[in-house]
Amino acid sequence: MIVAGFGFRTSAGPESLRDALARAGQRPQRIATAEDKATSRAFIDFAQAEALPAQAIPPDALTAQVTLTASSRVLAERGTGSVAEAAALAAAGPGARLLGPRVFSSDRMASCALALQDLEGQDT
Repeated sequence: MIVAGFGFRTSAGPESLRDALARAGQRPQRIATAEDKATSRAFIDFAQAEALPAQAIPPDALTAQVTLTASSRVLAERGTGSVAEAAALAAAGPGARLLGPRVFSSDRMASCALALQDLEGQDT
């Protein structure tokens, strides 16, 4: 299963999230973002328009992830290098791996990262 994680500015709209996802290059089965961002109108509207289940990731789960990229501002504010990458990894679960570093929407208001859930060894 592919999970898309998102980081975005407060002023971002659903179109920024949609553009970031398009630039990531694959359609996920689920989306995720930081717990405090999951209640934003842009994220809710985007999830509904795309018909994707959304997951809110608590701060401790974000900081537990090892990201490929690191923004000094995000690291200082959130304790992780990338909200998008950390949210994708946390939502995809133990053993997940990023498919690549985060990508940005053309307006730079949103970022998206894709993680692949590790299904080896799990009962189906």
